[in-house]
Amino acid sequence: MANQVNVKINASVPVKHKDFEVVVRNDNGKLGTLLISKGNIEWLPKGNSINKKRMSWTKFAEFMEDYGRAVKAN
Repeated sequence: MANQVNVKINASVPVKHKDFEVVVRNDNGKLGTLLISKGNIEWLPKGNSINKKRMSWTKFAEFMEDYGRAVKAN
């Protein structure tokens, strides 16, 4: 399954008050949009324009430590 990831970067880096939008697709179409901001990370599933899933950066780090697959860093 090939994924396609497009990034829309608003105006400036580092992230301030506007989100980075990362659209994630696979062979079957859009999976959703990842919204990255200074305060948290959010997931907006495809077909859902109202309810996002939100996680703090601390919780995201814990989640990745617990459930992420270990791979060698370059």
